[in-house]
Amino acid sequence: MDSVETGEIDPALERLTAAIDPSSSVPVSVQLRGALEYGIAAGDIPANTRLPSVRRLAAILKLSPVTVSGVYAALQERGHVAGRIGSGTFVADRARPPATQARKLEDFQRQVSDLIQLGLELGLSRQDIAFRVSMAPEAAVRPMRILMLGTFPDATTAYAADLASYLNDRDSISAASLADIEKGQVVAADLVVCPHTLTADAARLFPDIAVFGITLIPNEQTRIALAGIPPEAKVGVVSYFDDFLPTLKSGVNRFAPHLGRVTAVPRGYDGLPDLLSEVDTLIYSTGAGYLREGLRPKQSAIEYRHTPDSHDVRSKLLPAIETIRVNITTKETQDEDK
Repeated sequence: MDSVETGEIDPALERLTAAIDPSSSVPVSVQLRGALEYGIAAGDIPANTRLPSVRRLAAILKLSPVTVSGVYAALQERGHVAGRIGSGTFVADRARPPATQARKLEDFQRQVSDLIQLGLELGLSRQDIAFRVSMAPEAAVRPMRILMLGTFPDATTAYAADLASYLNDRDSISAASLADIEKGQVVAADLVVCPHTLTADAARLFPDIAVFGITLIPNEQTRIALAGIPPEAKVGVVSYFDDFLPTLKSGVNRFAPHLGRVTAVPRGYDGLPDLLSEVDTLIYSTGAGYLREGLRPKQSAIEYRHTPDSHDVRSKLLPAIETIRVNITTKETQDEDK
């Protein structure tokens, strides 16, 4: 029996699963799937993390192994986890690693050798080849059209604006909601960027375009606002999606551990009107902003808003853009030569 069976589970996973509430109106299976799916999407549970066995997690959460097994199967179907024979279940690593500097240099050297050989076959001297290379104009860099795909229009537009600050002046980024695309909105794009939770939907809607799943984290304004809530405040936490509730609750506990009176519920909770009338501060997930309309002037509200993870953007997305740019340019050149 291995350490995963007998020892402590990953701290992030433990924090997320601890937010599951058996007394909630949201089924436990929905809470567990959401906690794992959003935890993976937000990078709280990193790629290649080994998940507890079905039996171990069922024992920790006091659930039926059948329930846990069903959740793992659903996550595997959406590409979030993968089973390894004889080893267990692991968080999938879906990011394509960029070529290393050594590999790029090796490819460059091979292309230089091919160019020299071709020049010699044409009767050129090495000096002639070097001169022609030095006088050759720089190849035009193909602009990339990037689409940020999300669930809610306002939030998706904000994600696109955040990503735009990382792009060069040649590339452009637009935003569209999943609903708009499903209704038939046509968008010209070379790359679709979306939260990890939407990669399956994006691949279905854009079968011929590269899809990149981006990690989203609570933005700075959200973290500051949560830290600033008075410790004595009575706080209500409302999730727009049922399966996001454990993740939202876990995030509030993480960034506002000083709070003592926190009640977390889905937006379909029967007692929601009474809860909203009693709280000092409302924390709501994106999409549930309409709840602010019924608050009194003395009550405050905080949207739990996300932003693309800067480390993920710099280390994975930007190299992926360059790789896709090269691939598209090569294909277009080959098509022109036909």
